[in-house]
Amino acid sequence: MALALAMWSGTIELLMLVGALGLLMHGMRSMSQGLQRLAGAGLRKVMQAMTASPLMGVATGFITTVLVQLSSVTSVMTVSFVNAGLLPLRGAIPVLMGAHIGTTVKALLYSAAGFAGEAVHAFALPVAAVALPLLLLKDRRSRAMGEFLMGGAVLLVALGFMRMAAPDAAALVALNGWTDGGPLSVLLLVLLGALFTVLVQSSSVALAAVMVLCEGGVIGYELAAAAVLGMNVGTTATANIAALVGNVWARRAACVHFVIQFIGLLWALPLLRPYLALIDSGVTWVHGASPRTDPLMIAWALTYLHISFNVLNTLLQIGFLGALERLVVWLVPARARGDEQPRLHYIDDPVMGLSPQLSLLEARREILRFGRITAEMSGLMRQLLLAREETERRALLDKLAHHEETTDRMQLEVGRYLTRTSAELRDEAASVRIRAMLSIIGDLERVGDIFYQMSRVVERKNDERLWFTPEQRNDLLGMIDLLDTAFGVMLHNLEAADGAVDISRAHAVEHRIDRMRDQLRRSHLRSIEAGVYNVKSGLVYNDLFSSCEKVGDHLINVSEALVNEV
Repeated sequence: MALALAMWSGTIELLMLVGALGLLMHGMRSMSQGLQRLAGAGLRKVMQAMTASPLMGVATGFITTVLVQLSSVTSVMTVSFVNAGLLPLRGAIPVLMGAHIGTTVKALLYSAAGFAGEAVHAFALPVAAVALPLLLLKDRRSRAMGEFLMGGAVLLVALGFMRMAAPDAAALVALNGWTDGGPLSVLLLVLLGALFTVLVQSSSVALAAVMVLCEGGVIGYELAAAAVLGMNVGTTATANIAALVGNVWARRAACVHFVIQFIGLLWALPLLRPYLALIDSGVTWVHGASPRTDPLMIAWALTYLHISFNVLNTLLQIGFLGALERLVVWLVPARARGDEQPRLHYIDDPVMGLSPQLSLLEARREILRFGRITAEMSGLMRQLLLAREETERRALLDKLAHHEETTDRMQLEVGRYLTRTSAELRDEAASVRIRAMLSIIGDLERVGDIFYQMSRVVERKNDERLWFTPEQRNDLLGMIDLLDTAFGVMLHNLEAADGAVDISRAHAVEHRIDRMRDQLRRSHLRSIEAGVYNVKSGLVYNDLFSSCEKVGDHLINVSEALVNEV
């Protein structure tokens, strides 16, 4: 009976841990989606200003962590910003470094005033109370803020449940006989420190537990220090778990969080003994006793280790942000081509390191990718017209909305890039090319808008239970076939070298699209007059084939811009 109860209790604790992980991931998703809907130009400018330089990024991470008193929340928030496209990966790295420094402030409080329990989940209900009325408002930005806050409340509840289900410090007393193995014991304590931090989801809680064990004489100064180093690695698990539901850039941001601390572990372990001797001297000088002889001084020694390690690790790596970014991009490849869409590939914010001519080449490559994204929207629109299951339609609607947000962001970023490049040029021919590129990205962004509007029309049709006849559906698919041909010509022209643009073929396809639009309009009016389908269905049908013709107009504009017909 006792064995069955113990097994049942263990099963419940395991289910609590798994359920808390699910809540954590759901909270991350909700926060990210809320941010994407909330992210206007103002919020983006604030985030860019906060991370305008590496030192500003470190300060942002430090201050945020001091305010929320939990580095895991700061790291998950940072990953959310990266996932939502509000913060570039390189800008996120200093924020994560600052978060690790910020969490050391709590260690000072632990050493000075004892170990206080954390009840972060207690803030979840007030946050949810603020979020609820925002979710009920009609204003889009208010609802987005409510979704963001509710996601944060779920995240806090998840952290609270994870701590409730985690083993307490008393369970580590079994380590008493495992701490005399020399270097192996050091590695064991690093591993256990990381594991325990993963379980309690807070390096501060884990640090407090180790301080308690040190005061009880369970482990000594050197092994406790090894556990602290492991905690710095373990605290990165929260962001990595949360990023599993994010895009590739969110996973890279979470990965760099781990890489920063793992690199720190690699340089700190070989220097551990002289490093601890230096801290020993400092504690003895400040507090009048050595942590090697007085267990009560170990808490101060571990606090100084925690602070100095994170500060030194930041100073050593802050100058290698580019190398860290390239490393995690290599470590975390995109799962699919669409996984990379929310970010520019060929150009970045600090563009002025390139020559103006090379900048134009990189912009041309980015615009080609922009065109491919809009071409993918045509394929998604075709699938949406053929989809029968509600879940499939919902997934396609979400993809089209995501692509439309991507096209908006790409127009903004590429346009800003071209504008800065034009300020450095004194060449009239290059200025003409820049004007053409600005015209092209405007047309491509408008194509993204039209496809998104078409998806909303189809969504409304399904909500109102309107149906197309087989002829209507086939006509729309035929129109999209022509658009696919036009996209192929446009992409060929974007890839072509100057002077090799096939403008005559582009005009021929555009004329075919216009003729088919005119033909469908005449047939549509006759069908309405004959009562073949109802007026509501006809209005939706007319809206869709007219929108397809507008897409064709923008595609020919792209080819014309390439031969300076703008």
